[in-house]
Amino acid sequence: MPLRHILAALVVVAIWGFNFVVIKLSVNALPPILAAGIRFAFASWPLVFFIRPPKTEWYKVVLFGLTFGFALYSFLNFALSMGMPAGLASVVLQVQAFFTMLIAFFVLHERPRAQQIIGAIIAFAGIGVMAIDRFEGAQLWPFALTILAAISWGVANNVAKTFGGANPVATTVWGGLVASFSLIGLSLVLDGPQPLIDFVVAPDLYTVGVLAFLAYPATLFGMAIWNHLLALHPASIVAPFTLLVPITGLLSGYLVLGETIAPLEMAGGALIVLGIAISVFRRRRRSNTVPV
Repeated sequence: MPLRHILAALVVVAIWGFNFVVIKLSVNALPPILAAGIRFAFASWPLVFFIRPPKTEWYKVVLFGLTFGFALYSFLNFALSMGMPAGLASVVLQVQAFFTMLIAFFVLHERPRAQQIIGAIIAFAGIGVMAIDRFEGAQLWPFALTILAAISWGVANNVAKTFGGANPVATTVWGGLVASFSLIGLSLVLDGPQPLIDFVVAPDLYTVGVLAFLAYPATLFGMAIWNHLLALHPASIVAPFTLLVPITGLLSGYLVLGETIAPLEMAGGALIVLGIAISVFRRRRRSNTVPV
């Protein structure tokens, strides 16, 4: 994996780590499903009028929007609104890397190398160490919803793998359009129209700013880069980078929400970095070509 692709992946996971704190702020300001729906509405409108649909089957775009947008953020936002701590969510959600590799193995027939399996075991051990303190007192339903969000992300990663050379920005924008309609529709059923009317008629600048961060750096930029990397490299190489998200998530929680970082969490973070390094970096053969 070229250095520039590694650096791009690190930038994305740094944004996504801070993203958990911002999502927590958004569900404190709006109903959780509506917050997710407006996020994807911001990310897709009005860009759908300027960006052509991706050159792939339409059902793949719909499936991506329903898995990454609708399912992932329905489950995650509900979990956070029910009391799931942002730091713990950033840890638990990373089991998506396991689901991504497992689905890729059975569906796309990608066979991870022994080195990648060892690296994943070390990294997951790090997540386990980081989660020891945070699992205490965690409620069952928020935790279960976060696991469902992780499964949804794993499915979405593999759907993105099938896009081939499709424009990653186009897939994100048009997938976000599917997500926005489905999420806002669900919010109208669950919450009624009044919260949406209140937001449209008298938008709060703080809430708009929070949703704008979720829509543009976290969704448009992050997913465009992520889908591009998934198109160039096996899922078993790209997915483990998200195991770094808990580190930036915990640091963001400390800086913004005043959460403390325990020694066990620091040790777990070190294991995650080690696991990523083992999984991603390898000695290149002389005949190897570097992907563009």
